[in-house]
Order: sequence, then C-alpha cells, then structure tokens
Amino acid sequence: MRKVIPAVVAVTALGLAACGSDDSGSADSETSGTTNETTDGGESSAEGENITLWLAGTDTPEVALDYLTETYADTTGGALSIEQIGWSDLIPSLTASLPDSSSTPDVFETGNTQTATFSAVGAYSDLTPYYDELGGDSLLQGFVEAGSIGETVYSLPYYFGSRFAWYRQDLYESAGVSQPTTLQEFTEVNATLKSAGSGAYIPGQDWRSGIAWIFANGGDLATYDGSEWAADLSSPESIAGMEMWQELFTTASVAGATDTDATAYQAINDDFLPDAAVGTTLAPNWAYWSLGDISENEDGEAVATWNPETFGAYALPGVDGGIAPVFAGGSNIGISAASEHQESALELMKIIFSDGYQTLLAENGLGPANTDFGSVYVDSAADSTIAQISLDTAAAAKLTPAAPGWTSVEEQQLLEQYFQAVAEGGDVASLAADYDDKINAVING
Repeated sequence: MRKVIPAVVAVTALGLAACGSDDSGSADSETSGTTNETTDGGESSAEGENITLWLAGTDTPEVALDYLTETYADTTGGALSIEQIGWSDLIPSLTASLPDSSSTPDVFETGNTQTATFSAVGAYSDLTPYYDELGGDSLLQGFVEAGSIGETVYSLPYYFGSRFAWYRQDLYESAGVSQPTTLQEFTEVNATLKSAGSGAYIPGQDWRSGIAWIFANGGDLATYDGSEWAADLSSPESIAGMEMWQELFTTASVAGATDTDATAYQAINDDFLPDAAVGTTLAPNWAYWSLGDISENEDGEAVATWNPETFGAYALPGVDGGIAPVFAGGSNIGISAASEHQESALELMKIIFSDGYQTLLAENGLGPANTDFGSVYVDSAADSTIAQISLDTAAAAKLTPAAPGWTSVEEQQLLEQYFQAVAEGGDVASLAADYDDKINAVING
C-alpha cells in the first residue's frame, strides 16, 4: 500500500453551490424513501441504471474493483463504471464535476481531511437514515464525525490508516532503553537514544504526527459551538501538549525544524541520515512497505524488506499510558447530491459496506471501515503484530475538525508554520494565540 497524502486544494463554496445545498449548508437528499432491500445480491428497486464511482488513487485492489462491478451488475442489472482519480487531481476534478448532474460521479471518495468542505457546501446526500444499515456504530467513529455536520451523516469511512512509532530494536538495546509506556517516557527514551548517537526523526513541520500531543493532553485544533468553529490552540490543554512536543523536538529529534513528514517512511533504514542514526520514527501503517533492510530488486530498484528481528513498532502511548489519540489517515465515501441515480448510488453504498466487501478490503490490506472485520484484517496481514497495532491506534484515533474551511487551513500550511515556529524555540502560548487568529480567519469558509 502506498503512502497517501490528502490533497489540500481549496474547494470554493461557489463552485459547489449547485450540489443541493440549502442556506444552512446541508445537502438536499433524494435518497429518503428508497426501497432497496439487498446488500449482497438479490432483487433491488435500483434496476438497470448505469452509475459511476470515483475512487481516489489506486489503493483499492483490482479484486475489489471486480467485486463492486460484478456485484452491482448482479444486484441491479446495471453497469458500474469505476474511475480512479489521482490524489493530486481529485479535488479539481470533483470541484468541476460535482455541481452538474450530467458530469457528477454518483458515488465518490475523498481524503478524510477534505470531507468536511464537501459536506459544508452540500455536495453529499444525507446518509443519516441509512447509517445503521451501513454499519452504524461499528464504523470508525472518528471518520464518521469527519463526514458529519451535527447529527447529520453525509459520508462514511472507506478505509483507514493510523500513525504509530516504528523503531530499531538494535539501537534501543545498545542504548539500554525499551518501549515507553507514557508520552513523557517517549521523550526520555528518545533523548537517551540521541545521547547514545541516534535519536528520533521528528520533523519540525510534521503536524500530522505532532497533533497527537495536543489530543493526548485533552486539547484540540478547533471546537464547534453549534454555529461556528473556533481555533483551540490557545487552550491550556493544547498549550501543554505543544510544550511537551517542543521538549521532544529539542531533546530527542535528529530532524530539522523545516523538515516534513515526506521522508519519515524511510527514516529508520540504515544510512538514512549521513551524520546520525535514527532509532524511532512516526509514520502511518503503510510505512511497513518502505521500512526495513534495503536491497536491490531485479530491476535495480531499492526495496525494503521488513525484518522483525531488527525492526519493531508500538503504539504511541498516552499521557498516563494506554494509546495516544493519533491522527488517522484514510478516506471517506458518499453519494453525490447532484446524482440523478440516488437509489442506485445507495445500492452501491450497501455493497461497499456489505460483509463481503468489508472482508475483501480486510483480506487485501486496506483497514476496513467496519471494526467488526478487524480480526480478518489482522489475520490476513503480512505481519499480524503490525496490523494489530494499526487497528488499535485507528480505534483511538482523532481526525482534523469537520469545519468547512479546513482545506484552507491546510492549503495555507498554517499548522506547518506553527509547528516549525515551536520547533525553533518560540514561546508556545504566544504562537498559539497568533495561529488561532490565522486559523479563525479561514476555518468557517
């Protein structure tokens, strides 16, 4: 599975205003009253309609694509066309196509940090009446929240990723340290590693990993009062988390203040840094395919082979133990409000969230949206230990705010700037107040 970096191109409300939105920003749903009765085949009221599904990137395996097309045809008699849109092209493509019923995909996938904007401008149909039928509370709740506005559910999780610590057992052993059990111990262990000649690769701009320190201390990036969003970096809890992260960066990191998470996927490999070894890095579960012993394949390409005798992983611990609420990766999926095939699109959603498809995703290494299939995911994985850590951290994960302007926050790289300034030794409270103002200027769209 490759690394997935959500696109951060801003989506304008003007461009999507035609997607059935009302004055409050919620979507007009045409799915209520549908009489579909099947999820894994059989008769359906959505008969004979040809529909289109847009998936992000090429993460969905071919066997799963075949399952969707074949099952949809068997269930409805119609044809399902699947288009895989590159992550860098996804937002421009959706922005151009969603408002027009003649060009919109009927069902579409977005990265989880993009989902809120589409919900806010009315791009999705309302899935609330079908929430229980599509998995209900067995679905990963952080992703459900990302796809909801208030009590209204507009999109649901498609698959998950989660962040945790990857480490070199040999470097831990030579430094006389072991896996930490609290967040403060994580700093102490990696500070000891740094003193011994290695350390942690904690990039200064890596907010996607760093916000776990805010969450673990009870803080948040933003809060919602029922009418609007407000940045929350200045709360005592958020400041405490960033001060802990600043201590980690200062005492234990071998990365620079301007470094990003782009290379964290290879950080613990031999000779990653010319002047220092890396004992620990933070990266999503799909880093498994990039970390390990390096060799050349028959095409002369460098490949990594995971060696469990040298490399290991563990969940980032919380302030008082347990698992810290890390930021999850992955995506959401929903029905276009502009689709003229609402019943058929709902039938496809039922297939996607059926036992058969969730099992198929789990068997092929994509973290299933429905936690009832977590054991299948673990049992089918190349490394069951890593898969279990991935599952456990995803269950404890927290996502970015479901605010209409969140894509603007990312587009302007406000959190990269904030974390870099903290990494450079700035006063956390002053910086938090400054960046709260900057986030508040765009967060409500």
